[in-house]
Amino acid sequence: MAQTDENSLTGYRQHQWEIATKHYCMTLGLRDDPELIREYEEWHHPAKIWKEIPRGLREVGILDMEIYRSGTMLIMILTVPVDFDFGVEMGKLAGLTRQTEWEDLMAKYQQAVPGTTSAERWQRLERVFKLP
Repeated sequence: MAQTDENSLTGYRQHQWEIATKHYCMTLGLRDDPELIREYEEWHHPAKIWKEIPRGLREVGILDMEIYRSGTMLIMILTVPVDFDFGVEMGKLAGLTRQTEWEDLMAKYQQAVPGTTSAERWQRLERVFKLP
């Protein structure tokens, strides 16, 4: 859970890793229903998310994951080691305990085809600018 002094106005602190890392940025739409959006966010609260989900993310090598929302648009940022192989590791993630069940539950809230994996639903974004 974010610290109480962190928000979209004050900014979000970032962990400094002792290894070289890279980011993947992805997007996905939520269904345009305020109640479903509220429920989606509730499921992602640290007290409610199934313990197997963050454990599985770390098991496949994801160091950090953040999801941001603007209206119905979600942006996910994954921080991973530079040698992380997205296809291989996300394939492993899809087979971990309760992952399919979680993905099926999340499909209720997302503009996505039911039965698809997280890696298939979330569309990777191309970087168009980085401060030189």
